[in-house]
Amino acid sequence: MIRAAISEDDFRVAQIHEAFLNEIDGITVAGKAMNAAETLELLETGQVDLLLLDVFMPDRLGSDLLHEIRLKHPEVDIIMITAAQEKEFIRKAMNYGVFYYLIKPVQIDQFKQVIGQYKEKRRLLEGGEEIAREKIMELFNQTAAAAEGVKIQQQDLPTGINAITLEKVMELIRENADGLTSDNVGQQLGASRTTARRYLEYLVGQGMAKAESVYGIVGRPERKYFPANR
Repeated sequence: MIRAAISEDDFRVAQIHEAFLNEIDGITVAGKAMNAAETLELLETGQVDLLLLDVFMPDRLGSDLLHEIRLKHPEVDIIMITAAQEKEFIRKAMNYGVFYYLIKPVQIDQFKQVIGQYKEKRRLLEGGEEIAREKIMELFNQTAAAAEGVKIQQQDLPTGINAITLEKVMELIRENADGLTSDNVGQQLGASRTTARRYLEYLVGQGMAKAESVYGIVGRPERKYFPANR
C-alpha cells in the first residue's frame, strides 16, 4: 500500500485530490498539510511514500522545500500539483527529481494516469536486483514525457484541455475511421459526454478531426467525429 500525503493550502482542492486518491487501488491517504511547516512535520512521521506538493503556500513556497525534503527524506517521491507555470518552478522540480508536474485544475483521468505511471515505477524499482533494458528506457522516457507534458500544457493548450487526455482522444479518432460520438469517446475515457465533446470540438477547431451530423437509430441527428484525413 502506497501512503500518500497531500500538501495543499486550499482545503477544497485538498478534498478533491483526496477523493481522487481514494478511487485508486493500492493508495491510502497518510495525511494532509495546509502549509509548508505542516508538510515537513507530516514527513517527519516516516509514514509517507508519495507527496502531492503545491507551490504556493502561505508560509513558504513548496518549491523551496524540495532541497530540504531531498536531504532529510530522500525516499519520499514527489508529484507537484500547482497552478505555477513559471520556468523557474518547472526547472527546480526537474532538478530535484520530481516525478511529475501537474497543472491545476487537474482532471481525474489525468490524475489517475499519472498515479498509475508512478505505481508502475515503484513496482519496477521494488522488484528484483536488475531491471530489463526495455523497462529502464521506459522509466526514463516516462520522465521525459512528463517534462514534455508540462511544455504542452504551458504553451500550447487552452484552459480545460489536458495534454494526456487530448492524446488519448486523438488516438481514439485515428483508430476509428468510421467515426465516434461524444458518448463513445466519453465511455472509453471514463469521462462525461460534455468533457469528451470539449476535446473533440477542440480537435475539429484545430483541423485535426472532422465532424458530421448523422442520423442515429432513433432517427435523431447526432454529431460524429472522424479523422481529419478521412
